[in-house]
Amino acid sequence: MSHTTTDEPTRRATGATVPVLAFAGIVVAVMQTLLVPVIKDLPQLLETTPSNATWVLTSTLLSGAVATPIMGRLGDLYGKRRMLILSLAVMVVGALVSAFTDALLPMIAGRTLQGFAMGAIPLGIGLMRDMLPRERLGSAMALMSSSIGVGGGLALPAAALVAQHADWHALFYGAAGLGVLSIALTLAVVPESPLRAKGTFDLPGALGLSAGLVLFLLPITKGSDWGWSSPTTLGLFAAAVVVLLLWGLMELRVKAPLVDLRTTARREVLLTNLASIMVGVSFYVVSLVLPQLLQLPAATGYGLGQSMVVAGLCVAPLGLTMMFTAPVYARLSARYGPRTTLIVGLLVIAVGYGGGLGLMSAAWQTVVTSVLLGAGIGLAYSSLPALIIGAVPASETGAANGLNTLMRSIGTSVSSAVIGMVLANTADDVGGVAVPTMHGFRVSFLIATAAVAAGLVFAFFLPRRRPSAHTQLRASSEEDANLARAEEALAEEVLSGFRGRVLAADGTPVARAKVTLIDRHGRQAGAAFSAPDGGYALPVPAPGPYVLAARAAGHGPLAHSATHTGTRHPVDLDLSLPGETVSA
Repeated sequence: MSHTTTDEPTRRATGATVPVLAFAGIVVAVMQTLLVPVIKDLPQLLETTPSNATWVLTSTLLSGAVATPIMGRLGDLYGKRRMLILSLAVMVVGALVSAFTDALLPMIAGRTLQGFAMGAIPLGIGLMRDMLPRERLGSAMALMSSSIGVGGGLALPAAALVAQHADWHALFYGAAGLGVLSIALTLAVVPESPLRAKGTFDLPGALGLSAGLVLFLLPITKGSDWGWSSPTTLGLFAAAVVVLLLWGLMELRVKAPLVDLRTTARREVLLTNLASIMVGVSFYVVSLVLPQLLQLPAATGYGLGQSMVVAGLCVAPLGLTMMFTAPVYARLSARYGPRTTLIVGLLVIAVGYGGGLGLMSAAWQTVVTSVLLGAGIGLAYSSLPALIIGAVPASETGAANGLNTLMRSIGTSVSSAVIGMVLANTADDVGGVAVPTMHGFRVSFLIATAAVAAGLVFAFFLPRRRPSAHTQLRASSEEDANLARAEEALAEEVLSGFRGRVLAADGTPVARAKVTLIDRHGRQAGAAFSAPDGGYALPVPAPGPYVLAARAAGHGPLAHSATHTGTRHPVDLDLSLPGETVSA
């Protein structure tokens, strides 16, 4: 048996579980924009060049990109709650390292540790999937997803207020305090998932991915200093290509890869992932440009002369608007499908950046730009999971969404490096101080617009697929998508997989029991919830041995081994849950 439950009874999720996990997401998002209010002062604060200072932000984004698949796999193996706490603890250590230094290298090391907290977001979503009933799962995952935008939006004015009235190191003390509070709440409220995967951690895959991304981003950041045609720059780009190609070949050969690359061969998955990179690039540009424009003195002729707090408040609508677009996305996607919603979101982003080129002369204009970009990015990001879920079998949705999350993180990392380089190279030297120019700001907006245009091309080539009554996929819930597939197949009675009823010890049907299909590699191959009469149906991606794990409130967990021979007829299998009540 390759997938099992823990031997000890687990606590049930309480009403406070979802808010606590969402709070962890907000804390993690704070790390991404913590230093944006003081970004223009970082070269002086750290006594380094502007191009070197950009690594204080880029290192956090880069480690976050790497941490997402790593912590997700470790959570499957050793417990999602345990790895969530570890992610937050590493973040606290990184914040304290940064709090006690004024030197560049220790600061980058601390910020890299803070970035590893990004793994907390997929871990939190995984805990929700494992613990919550279907009727609560959709809204809970939506809240977890929106916490990224809320955290980023709230961090800007809060960090600006602290930096304006206290030593800038207080930002890191505050981040450490938030991390400790989140750990305490998680220990007190969040139960551990009983599900475990058996297997080994792909350490070579983790090292290869980390090395490849660093080799790729380092010459992007330093290419202007070294020369774009210098042997060092070209050598690092070549090394990045070689390392990532070898990493990809290795990942295709291992049984339990860190990232399952086989899904990228599908047209829909490939195009969606490419569009995700473009949205990630556009997302971070506004956070880097507008705060600096707002804080530059009016004496420059283009600066708006605002305080750090006002600058943060002007950009805060970016994250808040992302949260409020969720209901709009739900209606658009239900009627027109996620492909159309992605295109609409990208068009709104393009309008935001295109209009923003001429809306840089007053603070209220930056607010308008932030609102437009927040709405567009919110629609685009909400569409991506639904597109991925609709393009792959149920057995591959986890791996496919993990890869998509990695693509978004790579987009933000590239954005940080490229825009930092552009602003540094276009800056004016005023008394030994590098001052960003309006030309640099506009070039940055043009880069974001070009990225959105490329994303639109990818989105238009996605296959048209209108949602149906049975198979409409919801971006907030992978389980809902799997359940919709199973219900449609059961209704048509052509399902090639397992079907039957979930029964209590006394033979009565059990409604809303979660039935999870585990393949021989310990990976989830599908999931469904039983109907009011106890009926369930699960398709299989391929013939072979499986484990069906069933659990329901008030009953003990069940793990049953079964084999599907590959026939077109379903295997009838009733699952009888133990009578013992799971301890609260």
